[in-house]
Amino acid sequence: MMKMLKKSLFLALLCVAGLARAELPPDYKMILLTENFPPFNMAVDDKNFARDDSIDGISADIVREMFKRADIQYTLTLRFPWDRLYRLTLEKPNYGLFSTSYTEERKPLFKWVGPIAKTRWVLLTAPGSDIKVSSLKEAAKYRIGAYKNDAVSQHLEGQGLVPINALRDQENVTKLVRGQIDLWATNDPVGRYLAKQEDVTGLNIVLTFSEVDQYLALNKDTPDEVVQRLQKALDAMRAEGYIEEATNNYL
Repeated sequence: MMKMLKKSLFLALLCVAGLARAELPPDYKMILLTENFPPFNMAVDDKNFARDDSIDGISADIVREMFKRADIQYTLTLRFPWDRLYRLTLEKPNYGLFSTSYTEERKPLFKWVGPIAKTRWVLLTAPGSDIKVSSLKEAAKYRIGAYKNDAVSQHLEGQGLVPINALRDQENVTKLVRGQIDLWATNDPVGRYLAKQEDVTGLNIVLTFSEVDQYLALNKDTPDEVVQRLQKALDAMRAEGYIEEATNNYL
């Protein structure tokens, strides 16, 4: 009797597990958004709009492989500006956004898969600048350029600073060399990469104030099944050395 009871319980658990997986319809598809954030995600033609195979970069390659292994369909679109993509992912079910900095402030706003990559948050000065700062508190007396609704800008605002936000991070390159801002708060190596695209070199890192993991952020209504399958795929890719190889392809 006990054996039959155990067998029945085991079969019931299998059925529950099967039903849990079946909650994800066979035609389920995620809408993935990204922006030009080289070398992690970027349009092949350097424009501010691209779809699917016209997008490359470290994170783009990793996300594609992750979805392939998890057997989840998706569309991928690169758009502008980040502020709009961020709000869409907050509001729309089945939307995802990368590369998104994982912070304590953002933690409760999304479901997360990662980490995919790492970046540093830095303050940059123009070539020849003699500005020296040892903390964000010291930096507060200067004009600091940042990228609207980016995690770096949000962090500065959370520390009581008032950054001058731009809709495109590239705009801060021009502002910095023209003296319209004193410091540029951005991600490294992204900032230096963007500056190089604008033919600007010799920027100086005067302060590194955080190291941050980059994730795929998913709308909070995303089924847990999706999150679990993606994370499992990513963990396997990391164990196999795929993440390191994809990173080395660009750096």
